[in-house]
Amino acid sequence: MATGAGGRLRIAGSAALLLLLTTVGVRTYLQSAPADRGSSALRTVVYIPPGKGVQSIARQLRESGVIHSAWAFLALAYLEGSLKRLQSGEYELSPEMSLREILQKLEAGRVVTHQVTIPEGFTADDVAALLASEQLVERPHFMALVNDAGFAKKLGVSAPALEGYLFPDTYRLTRGMGEEEILRVMVTRFRQALPPDFQTRADRLGLGLHGMVTLASLIEKEAVLDEERPLISAVFHNRLRRNMPLQSDPTAIYGAPGGKRRIRAVDLQRKSPYNTYLNLGLPPGPIANPGLASLLAAIQPSRVNFLYFVAKNDSSHAFSRTLEQHARAVRLYQGAGAKSRQDSSS
Repeated sequence: MATGAGGRLRIAGSAALLLLLTTVGVRTYLQSAPADRGSSALRTVVYIPPGKGVQSIARQLRESGVIHSAWAFLALAYLEGSLKRLQSGEYELSPEMSLREILQKLEAGRVVTHQVTIPEGFTADDVAALLASEQLVERPHFMALVNDAGFAKKLGVSAPALEGYLFPDTYRLTRGMGEEEILRVMVTRFRQALPPDFQTRADRLGLGLHGMVTLASLIEKEAVLDEERPLISAVFHNRLRRNMPLQSDPTAIYGAPGGKRRIRAVDLQRKSPYNTYLNLGLPPGPIANPGLASLLAAIQPSRVNFLYFVAKNDSSHAFSRTLEQHARAVRLYQGAGAKSRQDSSS
């Protein structure tokens, strides 16, 4: 029997309505269905590298046990218009989450953040090791950038390397930021932490910004007590004015293999441009990344005429004006074993 135009319209309308209802039903089911009904509720951390396509993402989620069906995930991504909106990064996901919840999390880029604290006095290599342990950087690439004068210039640092400019602080970082971005964040924090007149005061004291950061790094490695930082700063400033070697122990082992150890007498003779026992003036650059207290002490030395200090083995130091006073302090606090170092500032 022939079907009239009106009948064909009714059939077409019914088919369209059925398709619409089917689509809505599938979407509703996919949106609310748990990703994997048979899995435990344990959270899984999944890292999606940059540039990964939606099909690869779906397979990765399936292989990680977060979703049961890659096809269902792709179908919902298509229906939601999310195929090209999923973001890379590290995500904490659970099989109990619905497919839509997972999809929305990946669209919004709600990635895992790592709270990392960089202590005062860490070297750049220490920072690299810590970040690498959190899988936030590749250590060799991080250090290559630290020692790249061209990259330092891009970050506004007029120095051959970024040692000294990676400000010690607590950072919230995400995997996938990359070494360049993390270094940019740390250098920016360094710049924000400096007092507005730091450069002016550094120039007035004749050291300039880089020299003052270098001096602050020596203070950081020598001082334990905050109240002694300006005194240690004064010793170094006084020695620089008198053209005396700074004789700072930490400079003697900077960059040496196994440098994290007690300094020995033989270290003081190690040939290195950083060794202030063998070279006059400041080292060519910082030996660590100083905190704010040491940076402030560098530009605000105490008004004293001390030229020497020696550790008292209780975190404090004995300060002296003359070599004779210093020799007595060395014998008192360090014993006969320190005789060969009694002309040292530390």
